[in-house]
Amino acid sequence: MTSAQPARPAGSRRDVQASVLAALQLVEDARYLGSDRRPHRQRTRLLAERTVASRRLARDLRAS
Repeated sequence: MTSAQPARPAGSRRDVQASVLAALQLVEDARYLGSDRRPHRQRTRLLAERTVASRRLARDLRAS
């Protein structure tokens, strides 16, 4: 093969398109079906509740 000859693709275009579609489907599934993400407000509230609970525990341990 000389530099003037075009390189042959390793696989068929159909395989490439199928793998791209499969990757996109995995991303969509992870985003909408499998993720256990909470809304920002709910995460913030949960962190605030944990902070209050840990401060109460620390206060109670100092008092006893």
